[in-house]
This record gives sequence, structure tokens and C-alpha cells, in this order.
Amino acid sequence: MTNYFSSQFKLGILGGGQLGKMMLYDTRKYDIQTYVLDPSDDAPSKIACDHFEQGSLMDYDTVVAFGKKVDVLTFEIESVNIEALEALEKEGVKVFPQPSVLRNIQDKGIQKDFYAQHDIPTAGYTKYAFAKAVKENLDTASSDIEFPFIWKSCTGGYDGKGVSVVRTAEDLDHLPQVPCIAEKMISFKNELAVIVARSVSGEVKTYPVVEMEFHPEANQVEYVICPARIDENVANKARAIAEQVSKAFGHVGLLAVEMFQTEDDEILVNEVAPRPHNSGHYSIEGSFTNQFEQHLRAILDLPLGNTDSKVASVMVNLVGDEGHTGAVKYKNIEQIMAMDGVTPHIYGKKETRPFRKMGHVTIVNHNLVKARQVAQEVKENIRVIAQ
Repeated sequence: MTNYFSSQFKLGILGGGQLGKMMLYDTRKYDIQTYVLDPSDDAPSKIACDHFEQGSLMDYDTVVAFGKKVDVLTFEIESVNIEALEALEKEGVKVFPQPSVLRNIQDKGIQKDFYAQHDIPTAGYTKYAFAKAVKENLDTASSDIEFPFIWKSCTGGYDGKGVSVVRTAEDLDHLPQVPCIAEKMISFKNELAVIVARSVSGEVKTYPVVEMEFHPEANQVEYVICPARIDENVANKARAIAEQVSKAFGHVGLLAVEMFQTEDDEILVNEVAPRPHNSGHYSIEGSFTNQFEQHLRAILDLPLGNTDSKVASVMVNLVGDEGHTGAVKYKNIEQIMAMDGVTPHIYGKKETRPFRKMGHVTIVNHNLVKARQVAQEVKENIRVIAQ
């Protein structure tokens, strides 16, 4: 085994946002050097790494030059130059998750095709070259589109962006003319997620199923609840399907699998993310092994840790208030810190804007009902505003 505990080993992270920052905290348990590349000189990860570089994650030469400086390269965001990752892999740099995995995930159209090819249950869909083509298809005899449906851009969508509910043909006029999919709208009870860890050696572990509550306007997760308030049989089915997805991709590292629980308790895969994920932030306080340490264990081929929860957990996302843009202020943060079992995580972004993720708060309690009540109090008290 490589010596990660007293060595000159170098880990590179593409992307210096909050996911990278939280991952870097766990590298301090070892003794490895950390390198981060991010387009912003104010990236949250800058304060937590050994070596920071400012540069584009989509620029081939920049990513290749950065990757040659490290022993293992990972990423905290999917918007990176895949060709550069493939070139580095050919030169012997270990890239995890692998570029081949990212190729099947980065484009949502390709991702949906992957599910179909591997008999992974997912909502029905049709791919289009641009939104106008969806509208043109409505009038054809072969059209199977029924209103309402979900429109998704194939690339570039993130945190609720690039996703719209289309209720009329006119709604399509306001969408960007980019490659997209029209997806059947699913009637569901719950939106669920399971994080799967897979090591270089093939060891696999899943985290408990979590339940996600979304903001009705921003289409962002407001609350993540662990364990999900669902029947044990449904939970077992969700974990089994997440493992099926993980095996099909053959990834190394974490894979967050987002799913729908339908009205008749079927499980449909919505999307995946090959990295630490918002749905796993609760694990920092709530699990024996948090998701960031687990990602490091997986890509460094160390034994995977215990994924069980120590306590019931609810995570609240802190996002910028509507009508506020500018230097950030966290109003009433002292009040929530006085509550039992409440831990805030501030990401270090200097500027707030409406619905921008600025931090999260974890609430732990042996009673899940109580944890959810406290989470509501947190949400109602703290505000992310401009100074």
C-alpha cells in the first residue's frame, strides 16, 4: 500500500468549491500534499489546501499541466475537460472517478441512454438537438409527449438550473436552444438518494437512503433527512438499485444516485453525480465515516469505512435570500448555534445572490421527528443576506 500517512504523496482536486473544501479537511487526517485548481481566486478551497492554482477547468492545457504535478487526481464538479483527463490517464496519472465514467454522466442525454442500455429503471425520455425541435415534434403523428413534462438541458445544468417544467407549447419558446431531453413527469411520493462508495480494489459500500425535500421555486434541495421516512422494503430496493447503477458505471470513488419513489413504490433513477454530494453532507456529524473521508479512502484504495449512522440527521441548505446580492452576512447565526445538536458549515463564498448555496446546517438528534422540528426552526431563523 502507498504510504499516505508520512510521505510526499500529492492529491489533486479539480474544482475549489465547498465540496473540495470539505474534502480537504479530511486529508489532514493523513499526511498528504493537496493541490487545487479553480477558476476563482476566491475559491473556498484556497484556505484549506497546500497549493492553489487559478485556472479554467475546461482548458485542456491548463488541466493537463496541473494533473502532471500530482499522483492521484479527482474532481468536485463534473464541468471539467474530459479529453485532458483521458490524456493524463494515458500518461499514468491515476484519475478517479475515471474519465470513462464522466463521459457517461456529463451529458444527461448520454446518461439516460446508459440507463436504458443497462436496464436501469428511469423515467421515459426523448432526446432533441434543441428546444425548438421539441415544439416541432408536438405536431407530428409520432409524438408521444404529454403535458406536463420535464425539459432538461443535456449539459450545464446544476442546482436547479437547466431544468424546467413544460406545461404548454409556449413554455418551450423561453428555453435555451441547446441539446436537451424531454422527460416524462413522474408522480412520486418521495425523492430519495443513496451514496455508493467503490474503491480501486472493488470494495463497495452504500450509505443509508436519505429523503430530500425541495424548494418549490428554486428546484433546490432544502432538507436532507436521514434515514428516509420510508418502508424498509422500499429502502432495501433503493439501495439495491443504487448498487446496480454503481456496478454498471464501474466508478472509483463516490456515486450519488438520486431516485424517485413512485406512488406504487417503484424506484426510478433520476440522475447521478460521481463525487461527494449535497445529499451526503449530513454524514459529517451523523455517520461513522463521512462521505468526504469515504471518497478519499476509495480513490486511495484504503479500506472503506462504516457507512452506518450514529444518530438521526437532518441537513438544511443555507442559500442566499431572494432580493439580496452582494457581500454576505449570516443573520441570526448565533441563535441557531445555541440550539442543541446544531452545527453550521459556512462555505466561505464572499458574495451572496438569490438561491446561491452558501452553507449548510446539520441537526442531529436520537429522535428524527425532533431533528426535523429543529431543522424547521433553523430554516426560519437564519437568513443569508447582503451586508
